[in-house]
Amino acid sequence: MSGKEIVLSGGNALAHASHDVAEYVTTIVDGQLFGIPVLQVQDVLGPQRVTRIPLAPKEVAGALNLRGRIVTAIDVRTRLGLVKRQGDHRAMSIVVEHGGELYSLIVDEVGEVLSLPADRLEANPPTLDSGWRSVSLGIHRLEGRLLVVVDVARLLDFTRAEAA
Repeated sequence: MSGKEIVLSGGNALAHASHDVAEYVTTIVDGQLFGIPVLQVQDVLGPQRVTRIPLAPKEVAGALNLRGRIVTAIDVRTRLGLVKRQGDHRAMSIVVEHGGELYSLIVDEVGEVLSLPADRLEANPPTLDSGWRSVSLGIHRLEGRLLVVVDVARLLDFTRAEAA
């Protein structure tokens, strides 16, 4: 890690030297910054060719081949009930493992890895969009933004959401 500091709301600068630090790979979907715990991330991919899977749930964009392994591609926008990507925007993917399977989470942009104090994770505010709230572990308040921390298990639990 670099010696870069993260400035939290309230103007407190915290160095990376803190003992209880949570690290997140940051991404953006529909303008919202969210983070996936770095230990759950297997890979970050540029735009990929995705093969459609007939009769798959709407959240499943298809499948892709990652070094000989078939990976299920999940469109995070669709999963959260957001509008589809416009034009020929080249989406990025974050590969995570869940239940012994690999999933590619298709997002608008991938940012950097942020190291934040674990004890600064807050409960979801009541004003957070219900789609985000349903998949969030909580939020970190950054300078001028909220970082929604995603619970990968809840994000990938779309089959239960469809049955409800």
